[in-house]
Amino acid sequence: MYIQILGSAAGGGFPQWNCNCRNCRGVRAGTLRAQPRTQSSIALSDDGEHWIVCNASPDIRVQLESFPTLQPARKLRDTAIGAVILLDSQIDHTTGLLSLREGCPHQVWCTEMVHQDLSTGFPLFPMLTHWNGGLQHNLIALDGEPFSIAACPALRITAIALRSSAPPYSPHRGNPHPGDNIGLFVEDSRTGRSLFYAPGLGQVDDKVLAFMGRADCVLVDGTLWRDDEMRVCEVGDKLGSEMGHLAQSGPGGMIEVLDGLVPDGKPAPRKVLIHINNTNPILNVDSPERAILEEHGIEVAWDGMSIEL
Repeated sequence: MYIQILGSAAGGGFPQWNCNCRNCRGVRAGTLRAQPRTQSSIALSDDGEHWIVCNASPDIRVQLESFPTLQPARKLRDTAIGAVILLDSQIDHTTGLLSLREGCPHQVWCTEMVHQDLSTGFPLFPMLTHWNGGLQHNLIALDGEPFSIAACPALRITAIALRSSAPPYSPHRGNPHPGDNIGLFVEDSRTGRSLFYAPGLGQVDDKVLAFMGRADCVLVDGTLWRDDEMRVCEVGDKLGSEMGHLAQSGPGGMIEVLDGLVPDGKPAPRKVLIHINNTNPILNVDSPERAILEEHGIEVAWDGMSIEL
């Protein structure tokens, strides 16, 4: 299985266009040892030629230009993208579909809740029908049964419902439903190697923990270092827990969760954080927080990072 990190930042990217926090100011000025990042998205493949994109970032054009494998190469106009999986209906994970309109129709896999949001409050599905049929919806069921996608038939994908909130334009904002946000457990049927992917993860229950424990690579929510980070940095008033993101530090935080992954009979998984907010001190390579992650064997995803399982 091939995993390509197309974008590793949270919504707004890094540096965020309207932010002058310490991190954004430092990376612009060149005084902070940090790498700019686009908004989170990954691509999966079972052969290195045909790919599934997970979440369509607003930065997708730049991301495709940065990864030649996804660029047109076989005929006058084409793409190596065989399908798109949407893990939620948030703007920073869906708006890239507008930039892909010239290549429609696209096979888009998402839950019924995400399809509803993108047919009503943010009507991408109806809008894009005007481009060669638009987006072809394939339902992701939450019954625990693996499914496969024709573009990468060796990958068996299981959707896991995660605790989250629907976006502000959702008809059921404030009334969470299973399927508003999902994680993915992806297994290569030929090798048995597996990935757990959840860029938005607010709570780790027993079911989620079981899937994380089975994975050879855990690629998970790295949005915030501390729950009150937005308040401390004076860029917002919401807690990470209110936005559906589990902070890295503190009791029950992501570091503690990842430390507890010691699978029986197999090596400890590779542990990587993604969807990193522009305020998070782990973006600074020289920060004490980054050193703590290294002590715990936890990596920080970067745009262009490749993982092979």
